[in-house]
Amino acid sequence: MFVAYVALTILAALFSGSAAVVYLIGHPFPKAQLRMKGLPQWWGPVLGGLLAAGTAGLLAGFVWPVLGLFAAGGLVLYFVGALVAHLRVGSRDLANWSLFFAVDVATFTVAVIYHV
Repeated sequence: MFVAYVALTILAALFSGSAAVVYLIGHPFPKAQLRMKGLPQWWGPVLGGLLAAGTAGLLAGFVWPVLGLFAAGGLVLYFVGALVAHLRVGSRDLANWSLFFAVDVATFTVAVIYHV
């Protein structure tokens, strides 16, 4: 179980960290996503900051397990919110979302099983 926990945590940190960077540098893709969802552009850095905090929390979870659990749970909630934003505007382009969500749910599940 330890190997699965470490592997999934690192994978989730890579996914969330890369998404955070894309949001924080102002890449056109997240800007287009915000426009499509009818959200203000100033949300980009905020969402990037949330993703960065989740990434940091996942990695800090190797030292403080409860922080990793909260970070993984927070990322799951983040992507539930992303799903709501997609569905609110009728977007059915959920391929990227489903990959991120699946990795975060798996990470949270394995972290709970490993630590509790």
